[in-house]
Amino acid sequence: QVPFVESGGGLVQPGGSLRLSCIYSGSIFNFYDMGWYRQAPGKQRELVASITPGESTYYIDSVKGRFTISRDSAKNTVYLQMNSLKPEDTAMYYCNKRTRILGWGQGTQVTVSS
Repeated sequence: QVPFVESGGGLVQPGGSLRLSCIYSGSIFNFYDMGWYRQAPGKQRELVASITPGESTYYIDSVKGRFTISRDSAKNTVYLQMNSLKPEDTAMYYCNKRTRILGWGQGTQVTVSS
């Protein structure tokens, strides 16, 4: 049983926006660094963004200025706001702890296409 459930993906046009949600079971995760990861066909899974319990954030260069990671401890949720989406953002998106990775959830598919 994996404690992460991702949602919010879909099909959008280039330049569009999506907001992904990751609900985790257990408030213990409020004390961990959390991250959003993505994996495109034929490519390795990569970290996209991370956030600390104190809400310090990190982004890979390709999404800086376009994506925003946030968290709401009261709702046991980590979000990824994705703006100005590009076709190269197309991937399956997952959430997990930043370290000591647990099993992966089902992910949520993001497809950016005209």
